[in-house]
Amino acid sequence: MRTVIFDLDGTLADTSGDLLAAANTCFRQMGLGDVLSHPRDAAVSLRGARMMLTHGLKRVDQYDPAVVEEFYPVLLDVYRDAIDHHTVLYPGAMEAVEALKTAGFGVGICTNKPEGLAEQLLRSLGVRDAFRSLVGADTLPVRKPDPEPLFEAARRAGGDPARTLLVGDSDTDRNTSANAGVPSVLVTFGPSGDDMAALKPEALLHRFEDLPEIAEQLIA
Repeated sequence: MRTVIFDLDGTLADTSGDLLAAANTCFRQMGLGDVLSHPRDAAVSLRGARMMLTHGLKRVDQYDPAVVEEFYPVLLDVYRDAIDHHTVLYPGAMEAVEALKTAGFGVGICTNKPEGLAEQLLRSLGVRDAFRSLVGADTLPVRKPDPEPLFEAARRAGGDPARTLLVGDSDTDRNTSANAGVPSVLVTFGPSGDDMAALKPEALLHRFEDLPEIAEQLIA
């Protein structure tokens, strides 16, 4: 079976609002106030919890790697308790997923979000059952851009890892697909959309409506 594997944050869903809110809770606990803001820091939020903490502390000249490590689990706990207050699926995302399934593709998710948080978010959004696989940052001993999480997501979706593509929104996703030797499709509607063309993916996705046709072309 051919498979289309999706990144989650910034690809299927705009999670930036809830991520930034969790980071700012940590900064307030540090006595720094709300350091990050939306939409200015939306792209930073999709690079992970440690990156948000690092970016925010550097902005106010308070960077300390020990503080980042101290507040990393705090941020995850805060985020877990308010994971879906602002998060929305991108328009057409689930319609594209269903169209791919109808066309005979397996679909799954490969994310650098911890698996438990990804599972929680997808269930909160009511779409977990639409995906045959979910591989998170801690599912395997390695994470993207190592290709093995992508391969595992394809296998768990019932597919051949050599006949898959990754839909993502970052250089991490581009590098993952390159390391796996499979095509990448990068979305242009996420916070980093303007930067995607420079990464030279096999295809750019401007709207989810076009994804089934792109997948057919890239996985003959």
